[in-house]
Amino acid sequence: MGDVALGRDFEFKVARPEACPTGLAEVDAMAGGLPQGCLTEVYGPSSSGRTSLMLAAMAQSTSRENVCALVDASDAFDPASAAAAGVRLERLLWVRCGGNAEHALKAADLLVQGGGFGMVVMDLADTAAGARRISMTSWFRLRRAVEHTPTVLLVVEQQPHAKTCASLTLEMRRERTVWLGTNAGETAWRTRAQSETHFSMGVEGRVWRPAAGVDARPTLLRGIRVHVDRRKPVPAVAASFESRW
Repeated sequence: MGDVALGRDFEFKVARPEACPTGLAEVDAMAGGLPQGCLTEVYGPSSSGRTSLMLAAMAQSTSRENVCALVDASDAFDPASAAAAGVRLERLLWVRCGGNAEHALKAADLLVQGGGFGMVVMDLADTAAGARRISMTSWFRLRRAVEHTPTVLLVVEQQPHAKTCASLTLEMRRERTVWLGTNAGETAWRTRAQSETHFSMGVEGRVWRPAAGVDARPTLLRGIRVHVDRRKPVPAVAASFESRW
């Protein structure tokens, strides 16, 4: 009987790692921030908000006096956009890999093992073919390297490749395009654009005559509304935020 009571009262608890905020309140409320000493995987297609989340996280980390490292596999990083998003460039180490995903992996491994970084970001988003060639053994080694350290390891991709090696996995996709303009004109133009225009990397223009009485002054692209799904750990939860970068 005593054994039964002991079993009923016993509660198994797993210590959760400390987390760093992403700088996006909606994502932090949903995911709890980016765990330290763990590999976090953020993935999605182009214009899905993945770069916005990356820049927001880097801005948040550098604002806390951390030094960050960005391993840029495809030389896609834009310092001006990063500075506008709040990243302190004087606290950022930018490693350019010339499109070589294997070099990016080795650089990230060396940076994590070297220590001293609050966040190490490996941007593989524009090297999809190279990212697919990274073996699970390499991902496992990278995960083991960051364990028991205060470093956040953030990997940005088009598709998830780290699989079980990631402690947190976030899927990004665009919900809609957000326009800046007057109320009536903005609604009319946005509705028309969403129903007739397909958006890819940019905005496809159309000639359209507004209905009488509608303010048809040109509207500007303000940003996108991003949907985020936490795929791991389960259960899956979702959030949305507006991106301007």
